[in-house]
Amino acid sequence: MENEPQKPWWQPGLVVFAEITGWIAVPILIALFLGKYLDEKYGTDPWYYLGLTAAAFIISSIGIGIIAAKYIKQIEKESKKNKDNKNLNERGSNTRGNNGQ
Repeated sequence: MENEPQKPWWQPGLVVFAEITGWIAVPILIALFLGKYLDEKYGTDPWYYLGLTAAAFIISSIGIGIIAAKYIKQIEKESKKNKDNKNLNERGSNTRGNNGQ
C-alpha cells in the first residue's frame, strides 16, 4: 500500500465548512454591494437590493446542494471501499483458519 501522510482528523470538516461558508458569503456580499450601488445609481431603492439578495439566496442554495451531493457520493464510495476491505479481511481470516485444521 501507499504511505500517504495522515491528515489531521479535523481537516475534512474544516474544508467542508470553508466551502459552504464561501457559497453563502460570496453571493450575499456581491448582492449587497451591487444591489446598493444599482439602487443608488438608478434611484430604485430597494428593488435591485432585494432582487439580487433573492438571487444570491437561490445561488447559495444550489451551491450548497452541489457540495452536499459531492460529499454524499464521496462518503458512499469510502463506505463501500471499507465494506469491501472488511469482507476481504473476513474471507482471509476464514481461509487461514480452515487451513490450520
